[in-house]
Amino acid sequence: MQSVDRAISVLEILARRGRAGVSEVAAEIEVHKSTAFRLLGALEARGLVEQTGERGKYRLGFGIVRLAGAVTGRIDITQQGRPVCERLAEELGETVNIAVLQETYAINLYQVRGPGAVAAHNWVGQLTRLHATSSGKVLLAHLPAAERAAVLAEAGLERLTPRTLTSAPKLERNLAQARRRGYAWTVEELEVGLHAIAAPVRDRDGVVIAALSASGPSYRFTEERMHRLAPVLVTGAAEISHRMGFLG
Repeated sequence: MQSVDRAISVLEILARRGRAGVSEVAAEIEVHKSTAFRLLGALEARGLVEQTGERGKYRLGFGIVRLAGAVTGRIDITQQGRPVCERLAEELGETVNIAVLQETYAINLYQVRGPGAVAAHNWVGQLTRLHATSSGKVLLAHLPAAERAAVLAEAGLERLTPRTLTSAPKLERNLAQARRRGYAWTVEELEVGLHAIAAPVRDRDGVVIAALSASGPSYRFTEERMHRLAPVLVTGAAEISHRMGFLG
């Protein structure tokens, strides 16, 4: 673990300085020059650092771009979705979130609270169960069938409330409805008293990469109101998809 921590420190030093030599790196992380040299050599072998034309100097390598590419899409979704989320939160009066698939969970990347959701829970960064959330259902519904089955087999269908769908056939029918209607919904399936709807966000190739959701208390965000407002959310998700390059 110490070696990992030191390697990360080396990357941070190069990110801050732009370039640095073995002696400078060794001094900053307080190790012998031979240790700093080995760390830089290991990072260089992975393409994460490279030597500059200036003898003995190192800088970040293009391998960093490969790693960063794994999250840039998520950053883009947040950036492109921000104005849409803000508008929808105001228009719907409820909490609006953007979530993506994270292994067997949905993780919320961005949230805007509507004027009626002053005391709303902050979902950003939280992992939520796929089968019990509207965002999770959207992400599940648009996975290939084999991949969806594998994800659900690993995640399980835990009962979180009396209304959570724990039957695989019932969930499949619900997901099929979501694909037909263009949005998914949950009625007190994650938490008692919480309702939500979500619509798919697509990338330039039409692949569903995120879910745009609106959630609120059941006494105000009733089933009737959810379904009535669903077209507004679907339109918002389509706008974010367009911003991500989808022309369909």
